[in-house]
Amino acid sequence: MPGTVEGPIWKQAENIRDIYDFRDVLGTGAFSEVILAEDKRTQKLVAIKCIAKKALEGKEGSMENEIAVLHKIKHPNIVALDDIYESGGHLYLIMQLVSGGELFDRIVEKGFYTERDASRLIFQVLDAVKYLHDLGIVHRDLKPENLLYYSLDEDSKIMISDFGLSKMEDPSSVLSTACGTPGYVAPEVLAQKPYSKAVDCWSIGVIAYILLCGYPPFYDENDAKLFEQILKAEYEFDSPYWDDISDSAKDFIRHLMEKDPEKRFTCEQALQHPWIAGDTALDKNIHQSVSEQIKKNFAKSKWKQAFNATAVVRHMRKLQLGTSQDGQGQTASHGELLTSAAGASSAVSPFVGPAAGCCCRDCCVEPGPELPPTMPPTLPPQL
Repeated sequence: MPGTVEGPIWKQAENIRDIYDFRDVLGTGAFSEVILAEDKRTQKLVAIKCIAKKALEGKEGSMENEIAVLHKIKHPNIVALDDIYESGGHLYLIMQLVSGGELFDRIVEKGFYTERDASRLIFQVLDAVKYLHDLGIVHRDLKPENLLYYSLDEDSKIMISDFGLSKMEDPSSVLSTACGTPGYVAPEVLAQKPYSKAVDCWSIGVIAYILLCGYPPFYDENDAKLFEQILKAEYEFDSPYWDDISDSAKDFIRHLMEKDPEKRFTCEQALQHPWIAGDTALDKNIHQSVSEQIKKNFAKSKWKQAFNATAVVRHMRKLQLGTSQDGQGQTASHGELLTSAAGASSAVSPFVGPAAGCCCRDCCVEPGPELPPTMPPTLPPQL
């Protein structure tokens, strides 16, 4: 069981550039910038989120919550917060750098992709979210855009990012704020009922569904109709897209996308399901169908915002960085950045969205409406 972790220690620095060599801007948010930097002592590459303290005035509670959550987490499949510095008029969050790119990109680029690949991905997500839940942390915004590969290696692990909407459970109060991303949010959240960790398990079910067919279980350009589908937990395993998918995979999804949160699988139960723990995930290549649907239903403009991966990779090559993420003197190939900038238009609160390489949203912006006024249209599969 995870132990209790002490709160973050905010370090003081007269000049942050005495400690880190700032290389390039990876992305920008409403009140922050994320910088690619190198630790001068260890030569380790990091992503530094730079926040003007003036922008935090009146919003300190939100920032402190995010930092408290991030500092508590130490898991191999979760992007880590390494350090916090105050220097001059800025706060600097020193984040682990992830360079392997987004989940959808990797699947589309693959020539071979199976249920077993999807099962391994979901196993990693479940293990990490179980760890969060054991610590009393609810992520509240799990979605494919927040799943990044650690490196460009073929067998790279997956990393959970973006803790801007995460919340520590408090025994003296209940979670009731409607937040998350349309299409991934659990029915009880939309019903504005008190909710629990089970909302994350629903989201994992939605992610598993998408990984096996390439399109979302709920889709409508009209918000009211979309929310009605989710509230009723109305989804189908459409033919021909699900014809070659195992009954075990469908059973796994049904247990996670269960309308009643009391009956819904927990992460621990999901980890014990044969599709995860056994050998029921099929090895049949489903790449062509899944990748085609991903390209149709998740256009890059929907899940990328302020970040041009190609431009950054080009810049990294121009710099000819000779250090790896771990500062062990490898070539720059594993330091090439293909990190995320999830689209803010899909979030309930009108965040500008996380800047590239960062694992959190710009939590220092004004909170938005409780429910989303709009969402980017997600087209149904070409049935």
